[in-house]
Amino acid sequence: MGVYKTINTLDSMVGYRNEAYRDFGWASARIDDAANFVPARLTAFLIWAVALLPGFDAPRAFRTTVRDGGSQPSPNAGYPEAAVAGALGVQLGGLNFYGGVPSHKPTLGDAIVPLQRGVFGKVRLLLYGAEGLCVALILGCFACQ
Repeated sequence: MGVYKTINTLDSMVGYRNEAYRDFGWASARIDDAANFVPARLTAFLIWAVALLPGFDAPRAFRTTVRDGGSQPSPNAGYPEAAVAGALGVQLGGLNFYGGVPSHKPTLGDAIVPLQRGVFGKVRLLLYGAEGLCVALILGCFACQ
């Protein structure tokens, strides 16, 4: 776990595209991308599975992930984000602000349901459910040995 945390921390600290850290930052960002390739897609799969519960839309979660998951600047972040957007019928992305600077990113999902405060409780259910399913799968793998 220490190696992964080091990779993630390096990307957070110097993985930005600026002249001071261009070479070192580029390498740490690409290593972080590689380290998160499988976990990001596994997370999307777990969200699809949890979206089979009443109140979510698993088929739309899958379709949205396939359609929008690769549209983000990050090669990984879009997959679980698109799965959540599809499962809830909301649209994520668009105009965001980072350090007060506007940044426009592609949108994920379709605005079937307005993105209001009440949606966040359902997001928690999806994410806690995905985490619980992941833990159950890991424990099941250990039990089979």
